[in-house]
Amino acid sequence: MSKTQVYSLEDFETAVDAAAAALKSGKIAAFPTETVYGLGASIFDENAVLKIYEAKGRAPEKPLSVLISSADEMEKIAAVVPKNARKLAECFWPGPLTIILKKKAEISDKITAGKETVGLRVPAHPAALEIVRRAGPLACPSANLSDSREPKSAADVLADLDGQIDLLIDGGKTQIQKPSTIVDLTVEPPRILRKGGLEISEIKKCIGEVLE
Repeated sequence: MSKTQVYSLEDFETAVDAAAAALKSGKIAAFPTETVYGLGASIFDENAVLKIYEAKGRAPEKPLSVLISSADEMEKIAAVVPKNARKLAECFWPGPLTIILKKKAEISDKITAGKETVGLRVPAHPAALEIVRRAGPLACPSANLSDSREPKSAADVLADLDGQIDLLIDGGKTQIQKPSTIVDLTVEPPRILRKGGLEISEIKKCIGEVLE
């Protein structure tokens, strides 16, 4: 791959258009979210999803989370959408919360690493949200080498992945600078799998007690 093409969010429309077009054509693109920079690929293109694993040096047994543009899209990807998922979406989406649900059979095992579950999130960053609206749901882990530090700026992304990814949107430093909090709703009671940008106390206020 040639050098990664970088767009500035100072020209929002050009940058978002370029990222969406790249993603729809089977390429992979990094962009800011409110948490950290993400690396996206269309969930409908297994080859593009595999490019994420290759670029990151990610172990194939580690699943990828999926960005969607609204809570309504949960039903397109999840086999079951429980009441607590709708409550959490109403409380915190768009925002730094990833919800684990049972996946539909047609969602590629390449995304979920063979697991029957999938993590879903609606990002709050305006560029990330608009890219997902235009390109469709995206497999989207953090835009860094596996086991490297979380990318909080475009410079962080380039330090790890320059030349390994097709496109990067430079939106400056991210706001929260932590990954999303992950809550698993496939178990009862719900379980926190990762502490991140959303306080667990806020989740408890929304749906009640959860295991930590």
